[in-house]
Amino acid sequence: MAETSEAPRLDKWLWFARFAKTRSQAQTLCASGHVRVNGEAVRRGHRMVRLGDSIEVLLGTVRREVTVAAFGSRRGPAPEAQALYVEITPPRRLGPAEDRPAAARPRGSGRPTKRERRLTDALIDPFIE
Repeated sequence: MAETSEAPRLDKWLWFARFAKTRSQAQTLCASGHVRVNGEAVRRGHRMVRLGDSIEVLLGTVRREVTVAAFGSRRGPAPEAQALYVEITPPRRLGPAEDRPAAARPRGSGRPTKRERRLTDALIDPFIE
């Protein structure tokens, strides 16, 4: 497997490691807040990845925690992509939305205000179980 010596961008690394089918999907994954690097939420795909970084990715209802083991120079076959990371924990499936706490609103109170919606959105963090 060919490796580059310089650190790639996070979105490129996610694409090389086959966490996203396209690079634009990897950028969207980062922008949506579904990626954490060393416990810190990432909102942009241009963050550089270093060897040994701990990356937490939420793919739908599956949470994956990996450590960066290598940098790739291309998006190759699956065995080559799996050599780029080490699984910290096995992939965990999050429960259905019914299992997650929901914000309580009295029936018939109408649509939530902008403030109420923001407070509700603050409760919904993809990394909280």
